[in-house]
Amino acid sequence: MDLNADLGEGFGAWKLGDDDALLDVVTSANVACGFHAGDPSTMHRVCRTAVAKGVAIGAQVGYRDLAGFGRRRIDYDHDELRDDILYQIGALEAFCRAAGDRVRYVKPHGALYNTAAVDPGQASAVVDAVLAYDPALPVLCQPGSELAGQALHRGLTVVGEGFADRGYLPDGRLVPRSRPDALVHEPGQVVQRAVRMAADGSVTAADGSAVPCPVRSICLHGDTPGAVELARAVRDGLRAAGLEVRPFAFALA
Repeated sequence: MDLNADLGEGFGAWKLGDDDALLDVVTSANVACGFHAGDPSTMHRVCRTAVAKGVAIGAQVGYRDLAGFGRRRIDYDHDELRDDILYQIGALEAFCRAAGDRVRYVKPHGALYNTAAVDPGQASAVVDAVLAYDPALPVLCQPGSELAGQALHRGLTVVGEGFADRGYLPDGRLVPRSRPDALVHEPGQVVQRAVRMAADGSVTAADGSAVPCPVRSICLHGDTPGAVELARAVRDGLRAAGLEVRPFAFALA
């Protein structure tokens, strides 16, 4: 099982999360590419540290929305969104190559992630960008989503992702962040949910029902309080359950 986190989400003098500490725990790093967060120096630093620690690097592509941290839906022209995503992958690739590695996968961020999960047009733009850049790049996204379906149909590798610290709706979508139950805060519950996703391929929804959630990677948010300790607890919980924690991208290479 892979354990990923969103990293490099500071910008200029503004810092967010403890990237270095999380890179000691996670096996994959979703690195912000400068549109919703991140800047060249931050991207370079995170890529260099990730390579040194054997962590796989993925392009965390998002809307051009620094002010809203990429969490506000934008209705893009298809080609413009495709090109924005393509631009971000290429930007991160430069810093990966400078650090001695390459971009290993693509994961949408925030509102783009949620919109591409249900919107055929935006899902198509993500798929078109990945195909244009490198058809061998896996797409990390929600299993059963519109994006997952289109990516599979067009020949891309899809890696299912689960969120141990996010609430789920009965239909498998994430609980909107506007709701009080959007985030799961209790560490023991987060660990329990991660182990259930990894071992059984399911998660408990907000209404108590069991939702299928076949995943190869589990995401923890690096911007939540206590993120590093929570990530360590999840990693230790997976290992205690007899699950090997390693980068999915290296296994696919």
